[in-house]
Amino acid sequence: MREQGLGRDYACPDLPPLATDAIREIEKLNLNRKTCLVGSSLGGTYATYLAEKHGCRAVLINPAIDPHIGLRAYLGTQKNLHTGEPYELTEAHLRQWKDLQVPRITPGRYLLIVETGDEVLDYRRAVERYAGAEQVVIEGGDHGLQSFPRQLPRILEFCRANSL
Repeated sequence: MREQGLGRDYACPDLPPLATDAIREIEKLNLNRKTCLVGSSLGGTYATYLAEKHGCRAVLINPAIDPHIGLRAYLGTQKNLHTGEPYELTEAHLRQWKDLQVPRITPGRYLLIVETGDEVLDYRRAVERYAGAEQVVIEGGDHGLQSFPRQLPRILEFCRANSL
């Protein structure tokens, strides 16, 4: 983002495991209608909740649709993928993720980017959930969005349009 001259407009906070704590951390960024969130996987759940709450837009990358259901199988000790720090995934996490579910979305707020080869989540669920939103569906790939470097110009264009 610095290379694009956008370093001052970019924030990527480390998020704690509990959803309420993660939401509070993101909201410290003073979200407003010009904010454009980018969320991948569980971050897509957070971005959707916050976009609807604050009236901003969001780019969703292989978003988790029902983390309170899909992550139930992982209850117990887990490790933060970025820090390596262990934490306990509990029923409280699942309840908080369920509480973040937005019954209806405003399609014009979203750019959905999914790859059909996502080995973690069924991309079709996201396509259905975000019907009416701008969507980019890429054949192949994986949950990490292999095509991210090619998608970055589109992501930046979507976010810049929001700041006008």
